[in-house]
Amino acid sequence: MTFSEDLFADHLGPLQSVEFEPTRRAGLARLEAFTSRAGAHYAQLRNYDCGTARRSTVSALSPWIRHRLISEEEILTQTLASHSPSVAMKFIQEVFWRSYFKGWLQQHPSVWKSYQDGLHKAQNRLETNVHQNTDYLNAIDGRTGISCFDHWCLELKKTGYLHNHARMWFASIWIFTLRLPWELGAHFFLNHLIDGDPASNALSWRWVGGLHTKGKTYQARSSNIAKYTQGAFYPASQLAETANPLIEVHEHPLVPFNAVQPPEHGNYLLLVTGEDCNPGPFVRGTLQGVLGLVLPRETDTGAIPYTFKKDAVTDAVTRLCAHGKVTTTHDWTSAILSAAQQVGTNDVRTTFAPIGPIATKLAGVQKDLKAAGITLHQEHRPYDLKAWPYATKGFFKLRKKIPSIMVDLGLLDAEN
Repeated sequence: MTFSEDLFADHLGPLQSVEFEPTRRAGLARLEAFTSRAGAHYAQLRNYDCGTARRSTVSALSPWIRHRLISEEEILTQTLASHSPSVAMKFIQEVFWRSYFKGWLQQHPSVWKSYQDGLHKAQNRLETNVHQNTDYLNAIDGRTGISCFDHWCLELKKTGYLHNHARMWFASIWIFTLRLPWELGAHFFLNHLIDGDPASNALSWRWVGGLHTKGKTYQARSSNIAKYTQGAFYPASQLAETANPLIEVHEHPLVPFNAVQPPEHGNYLLLVTGEDCNPGPFVRGTLQGVLGLVLPRETDTGAIPYTFKKDAVTDAVTRLCAHGKVTTTHDWTSAILSAAQQVGTNDVRTTFAPIGPIATKLAGVQKDLKAAGITLHQEHRPYDLKAWPYATKGFFKLRKKIPSIMVDLGLLDAEN
C-alpha cells in the first residue's frame, strides 16, 4: 500500500530530521524523543525509508550506540518503562542484533581476517582491471545511473547515515547488479557511516551476499523499493533478476569467548577510545587520570564519521576528568606511557574493544606497554558478557534468550 498524506500525518507524525551531535547528552535526548514510538509504531513502520526529513520510523540511535555514548541497557530500560516487552519486542530485538553481530564475530575471528584479506585482493585488482575500477568509481561517486542507488550513495557521504533498509538495498545492488566485490562495499560503508561498526557492517554485507547464512541472499526488488520509499524510487528493469549466493572456500570455526577478569582495586589511568565513550561506570579501581586516543584520519575515511568519533571521545574525556587529554596519533604506546607517568601509575584500564581496527591496535600496544612495565587491562561490560555466549550460530539462538538475559541484567522481572 501507499500511505496518503493524511496517514503520514497520523502515523509518522511531523517532519523530523535528526542531528547527530557526538555527545552523550544528545544521545539521551534522542532516546527520550523516540521512546514513545518504540512499540507498535516502530514494528509497523520501521522498514519505511521516507528520507532524511522523516526519521520518525526508526530510532536513529545507532551513532550513539556504536560509540556507546549511550548503552544498550539504558535503551532497554527506558523502552521497558514505556512499553511491555511484547509490544516493544521488535525494537528490543533490533538492539540485540547489534550484540549478536559483535558476539558472533568475536567468536569467529577468522571471518575478520578473511574480510581483510579479501579487501586487500579486491583493492589490488582495481589497479589492473580497468573495467571493474571504472564501475567501482562510478558506484562510490553515485554515477551508476540507478537513481535510488546513486541517491543513497550521495546521502551516505553527505550525512554519514542511511536507513537500514536502504543499506540492504544498496548492498544487494552492489553485489548482484553491479557485481562488485562485497569487501569493497563493506569498506566503503565502514569509512562513511557514523555508526560504522566492524562486526555489524561486515556480517550484514556477508548476510546480503549469502555468506553469513549459507545460501540465503537478500535480493533488492523494484517493487519492494517502491513500496518502502513511498514511490520515491522505482528502478524497474535496472536490477539483477537473480541473486545467486556468494561462495567462499574457508570455514570459520567457533572460538569460544572467555572473559579475562581485571583487578578490582588499584590506581589506574583510564583509556578512552571510540569503541566506548562512557566507560566510567564499568571500570573498577581508583581513577587517576583519563586519556582519549584517536587514530589519524585515513584518506578514504569520510570527514563526518571521523569528526563524530573524535568529538565523541572528547565528550567522554571531558565528562570523566577535568584534566583529561585527547590525542590524535598513530603512536598510542608513547601517548599512554607519557600519560601513565604523569599520573604516577603503571596500570592502564579500558573497556574491551571487540574485533576491529581498535582491537588490533590495542593488541600491539599491549605488548609494547608490557615491555615498558605497564599493564593494559580490558574490562567487559556485563551486558556483553550476558549476550555474547549465545551469539554462536544464527540469531534465533540469542533471540530465545532475550527475556532471560534482561532478567539477569535486572531490566525485567522474572514473572514478565
